[in-house]
Amino acid sequence: MSEHFDVAVLGLGPGGEVAADRLLKAGKNVVVFERELIGGECAYWACIPSKTVLRPPEARTEVQRAAGVSGAELDWAATAKYRDYMIRNLDDQAQVDGYIKEGAVVIKDEARITGPGRIQAGDREITAEHIIIATGSDAVIPPLDGIDQITAWTNRETYTTSTLPERAVIIGGSAVGVETATFLARFGVAITLIHRGERLLDREGPRVGELAHQYLQEAGIDIRLATSAVQARREGADSIIELQTRDGDPAGEVAADVVIFGTGRTPRTEGLGFEHAGVTLGDHGEIQIDDHCRAGENTWAIGDVTGIMPFTHVAKYQGRIAADAILGRPHPATYDGIPRVVFTDPEIAGAGLTQEQATKQGIRTIATELDLADAIARPWTYEQDPRGHLGLLADADRKILIGAWAVGPMAGEWIHHASLAIRTQLPIDTLLDQVAQFPTYHEAYQVALEQLDLPLTGSRNVQAGARRNWHTTRPPSPS
Repeated sequence: MSEHFDVAVLGLGPGGEVAADRLLKAGKNVVVFERELIGGECAYWACIPSKTVLRPPEARTEVQRAAGVSGAELDWAATAKYRDYMIRNLDDQAQVDGYIKEGAVVIKDEARITGPGRIQAGDREITAEHIIIATGSDAVIPPLDGIDQITAWTNRETYTTSTLPERAVIIGGSAVGVETATFLARFGVAITLIHRGERLLDREGPRVGELAHQYLQEAGIDIRLATSAVQARREGADSIIELQTRDGDPAGEVAADVVIFGTGRTPRTEGLGFEHAGVTLGDHGEIQIDDHCRAGENTWAIGDVTGIMPFTHVAKYQGRIAADAILGRPHPATYDGIPRVVFTDPEIAGAGLTQEQATKQGIRTIATELDLADAIARPWTYEQDPRGHLGLLADADRKILIGAWAVGPMAGEWIHHASLAIRTQLPIDTLLDQVAQFPTYHEAYQVALEQLDLPLTGSRNVQAGARRNWHTTRPPSPS
């Protein structure tokens, strides 16, 4: 006999958890399925462990760059112990118990849709009025001859390892590859970063990639751009990767203890019977959804499986959208201005459109870039020889902010000022009237907005380009 529920949630990563929690609090009868660990990829093998192990070297850098303090040392054993605490030692029993206490039925098995509103998991047959698909994504390992001979890792092995390698090759120059290179290099691992693109972080603008390249090189990372791995082999304890250029010319080889693939992710949809629920898949296996995360009749999809924006915060947002639609209070999802952060040292953040994207949309733009050390006080109070840049992109006709990027300490925190402005289409005239706390990194927006030199309704941009409330020049170098 089948068991019937109001809602079935397939996958308990961050998006699935948000949806399930929201529905349970509204009194819905909910069944949740999770084939691995409640919390998903983010909680155990990605966001949480990666940011946990990136924090100690970041703190050491802060000590090294701050005036009047010294002596910070890294301790990998202590870091790994705390990481294991943060990922619950790969044990989700407390989460299982928590959902049961909330009234959910928890099934720790893979769920397969067998028909509209029908689900099979092991020997259990479930029916549900609504189904939310939140099955996430899997790491992509590209075909590579000889890969079975080498020690190959993805984010899972990298962020749960108890022992760090001495040498690592990282394939992929996107956010995952760049963060992983930062983490390992700061802990003393010799890193070679291989990227087939012409610049790092090529989903961002060229200037962001340029700055990322600069800071990674300063950390001692060997970066090979426009280069691909074409062959793998083992020689003794070494994993060898043969390289070639984009033009197909040999580009030498590199040896390491491990080869780490940060080459993207693919939606987890194959073999799960989603076609039986009337779901349509895109060219890359992603589930097609509407503005309310609806994928079919009484079927919803959220998170990485939709292929829209593969971020935890987007999955959680979509979880709210889908749950609210089921609860009869629908509101459409919008993706303008959602922040993107790479937790390197210093941090890299973006929101909204890049110049290339705006040009493709036919938007007439005005852009500016600000060196924070030239413009505001906070970088100098925060660290010696301060780092930091802010770029803004405005719609010249509508006089609103449509894009922003930042590279600097805590950029992931202060990019949200731009994110909110972009999502709400706040007029630049209004943004210029905002009063930022002194001294903070947020002050940079005031100076950068004035540098845009847009003809506004008031006279707030008459001091465009002037330095604010501090020095008229950089302070002299300390002797």
